[in-house]
Formats: sequence, structure tokens, C-alpha cells
Amino acid sequence: MKSKLSDFCSFANGRVSVTDLDLDTYISTENMLPNKEGITRSAGLPAITQTQAYQADDVLISNIRPYFRKIWLADKNGGCSNDVLVLRANEDVYPAYLYYLLSENSFFEYATVTAKGTKMPRGDKSAIMRYEVPVLPYNLQVAIADTLAALDAKIANNIKINYHLEQMAQAIFKSWFVDYEPWGGAMPDDWQERTFANIANIVSGKRPAHRQADCAPGFEVPLLGASSIMGFTNAILYNEKILVIGRVGTHGVIQRYSRPCWASDNTLIITSKYYEFVYQNLYRVNFYNINRGSTQPLITQSDLKNIPIHLPDEASLCQFEKLAGSLMVMHENNIIENERLIETRNTLLPRLLSGELPPPVG
Repeated sequence: MKSKLSDFCSFANGRVSVTDLDLDTYISTENMLPNKEGITRSAGLPAITQTQAYQADDVLISNIRPYFRKIWLADKNGGCSNDVLVLRANEDVYPAYLYYLLSENSFFEYATVTAKGTKMPRGDKSAIMRYEVPVLPYNLQVAIADTLAALDAKIANNIKINYHLEQMAQAIFKSWFVDYEPWGGAMPDDWQERTFANIANIVSGKRPAHRQADCAPGFEVPLLGASSIMGFTNAILYNEKILVIGRVGTHGVIQRYSRPCWASDNTLIITSKYYEFVYQNLYRVNFYNINRGSTQPLITQSDLKNIPIHLPDEASLCQFEKLAGSLMVMHENNIIENERLIETRNTLLPRLLSGELPPPVG
């Protein structure tokens, strides 16, 4: 049995003073992450006195370009922009169940099809409330939501662990190669002033030698563009451990890849025997001080090759690579586990909601 979404929830209409908000409690479409990955910290507060309010257990959905699938189950009170929908569950609806109902791809597909506008499509609030959802007893709502939440909790924990692993690698790099703590606070005399060209190979992504249909191993291999995974055009396949930097537009975005991927001609590809050392150096580069171009930001191979570095002795480099590399192996393993968990969650979600798979109860 199904019912309209309006029988499950309503749009919240409260207001909150912006002075009562901070960067952790203000939500806009900009700090909502695509593909149902939640939120990040806001870059700033709006220049208005009041804004839309939300409270813990509300479901927030970006109403601009619904195909980006931006959604978050609030775990605190706060405020958000008017481009964010705030849905509040009715008393007989488990809030987390409502969240998972609206996390289904079918909801975002429906919101996209019924959206208004072309350049910047916005969800139609009336149409959204006509979206049909399955009616289940409260105990089954809880069982379904808690089953899926357990997977999400593991995913979130892995993300938190990876954040700390990254912080550890950065702290070691700073201690060794910025503060020189193992050497009494001064750079050793045998370290040399060099550039990235002395330690890394830097090339541009290239067009494929063959047509798309001839490019092995298949479409499941991601294509990296200037800042994200894109469609399957104009690329070359890499099977080695690489760093990818967006060359045009959103330049300076660094992506790590140790599995097969395609790199488009909007990227610069970096390989090095000292992968972790190069990555940590790049992480500290202010790319906005590098050639920005006349119409949009641009980074060239020469820009990267000429970045100055302090080149340590071979033994120190190898020791850092081993230590930081061991941390980032755990980082990569957590990413792989999260990919499996997300696939499991996304497979379970429609089957649980449709009744095809009964949820564990009790």
C-alpha cells in the first residue's frame, strides 16, 4: 500500500536569527554534498537577519538541481537557505525512515522530472508532496531505518578514521620537512633546493588512441576530469598509482588514485617514486598564486615542474614514504570498504522499502 508524501510529513516553516547560527549549523546548497553524502562545514553565513530554521531529525534536501541528490538527516538544530527544503516527519512516522524513503534514487528521479526551469531546475514543492511512498507500521519503519543506519554509521566511522589518518600523515610531514624537528629544528646542510621536476614526472592527460568502444577494460573504470568523475570521452587509461590535478577551471584540486582510471585532457598527471612526499608538498601549494589565465584559472606542466621544494636525503625520503604510505594504505582500504558498504546499502534500500526483503525485527 502506498500513500502521498504529504501524509508522511510537511514542510517546516520556522525562522531563526542568523546571529544564532555558526558555520557548523548553517546549511546551504553549497555545503550539501552530492550523491547523498551529507554536509560539510559552511564557508560563510548569509548577509540577512533571519533565515529558514530546521531542527534535529528534519530531512534537508537541496531544491536546486535535484539530480545532484543532496540530502541530510539533521542531527542538530540550525538554519538553512531558502533553496533547501526542510521536511518534518509526522508523529506516526520515524524520521530516519522518512530520510531513507527520500534517499531512494527513484525520489530524486521523480523530483528531477517534475522540477521547474531548465538552466537551474528547482524541485516543485507541490509535486514533491504528491510523491508516493510505501505505508508501513511504525515498528517496521524503525527496523528498516535502523538496518540501513547501521551501514551508514560504519561508513561515517571509516570517513572519520580516514580524516585522522590524513591528519597524522600531514603532521609527520610538517614535523620532518617544515619544522625539521628530528634534526633539531634546522634543515640539514645536505638537503637541496630543487623543484618538482627533480622528483616527479608531470604530464597532461591525453586523448585515447582508439575509439571508446575499443578501450579496455570497460565502462566501470572512472574518468577523471578537471575536478570530478565525468563521462567517457577524450582520455587515456592509467594503471599505476597517480596524483591527478585539475588543469582548467577548478584548478588545483588534487585527487589520489591507485586503481585503474581514465584521465582526461583537462588534467595533469603526476607520478613519482616518492608519491606521499610529492602529495604532501602539493597539498600545501596555494594554486591561486599560480597562473590563473585570462578567462579562467589554468595550470600548466611548467607551473608544477617549477614549484620549489627542499629535497631531503634519500634515507629520509624513503623513511617518510614507508611511514606515510602505511597510513594511506589503511586510508585506501577504508575507501574500498565504504564502496562495498554503499553498494550494499543502495541495494538493500529499495528491496526493504518495497517489501521484497523483510527487515530484521526484534
